[in-house]
Amino acid sequence: MEYKTILTSKKEHIATITLNRPESLNTFSLEMAVELDAALWEADRDDDVYVVILNGAGKGFCAGIDVNMMKGHSAAELYWFTGPTQEASLTMSRMVKPVIASVHKIAVANGAGLVASADLAVAARSTRFGTTAVNVGLFCMGPAIPLSKSVGRKRALELLFTGDIIDAEEALRIGLINKVVDDDKLEEETWKLAKKIAAKSPLGVQMGKRTFYACADLEYSKAYDMANGQFAILGSTEDATEGIDAFLNRREPNFKLK
Repeated sequence: MEYKTILTSKKEHIATITLNRPESLNTFSLEMAVELDAALWEADRDDDVYVVILNGAGKGFCAGIDVNMMKGHSAAELYWFTGPTQEASLTMSRMVKPVIASVHKIAVANGAGLVASADLAVAARSTRFGTTAVNVGLFCMGPAIPLSKSVGRKRALELLFTGDIIDAEEALRIGLINKVVDDDKLEEETWKLAKKIAAKSPLGVQMGKRTFYACADLEYSKAYDMANGQFAILGSTEDATEGIDAFLNRREPNFKLK
């Protein structure tokens, strides 16, 4: 599929999806929202992709929704615009491939929501984060959902109510991101993490991710029932047999996604 607002590439079982509206700090247009969701699903369906990196072109990762597109519309019209802008965040939880957000300079409003929704996130040291919609009379209602699951209710509400901007070190401290790196090392360190995951059994990682999200909102005992069932299925696969044999015989495994 050809995209106008998204760039895609693939190398060494790693797909890179780049938000490509640099002239507007990669703010969400309806077109970019639809294309990002399509690109994520395209990567998820590709058997040659084991890990997905999500980044932004230009001077920042993503500055939220393009508010210029919100002026002069009814509530019904805005509903049909804002719904798709949140779809990619939901898609990342439904995909079986791990998604790593590689974040630079600015990730606010919907951009912060993307970071919170990604499975993992690596940020350049100069990056700033915030759920800033409250500063213009709005509220980051969509981003609030993954944010609360990443950083907890009270910390999320503080960010949502105040619209405060936090730096990368604070984002790391509260659990919004996994790693802070020097600005000039962002691509290298993100790629290093992606390759580390891509070297694992893709079947194990994919079944594990699916089970993780499926269990997240289940009752405690039901979550264990599901996890145990999925572990039993995974343990009977060729990849599991190969991984155990490789471990016992002190050799590198040869995983086959089976």
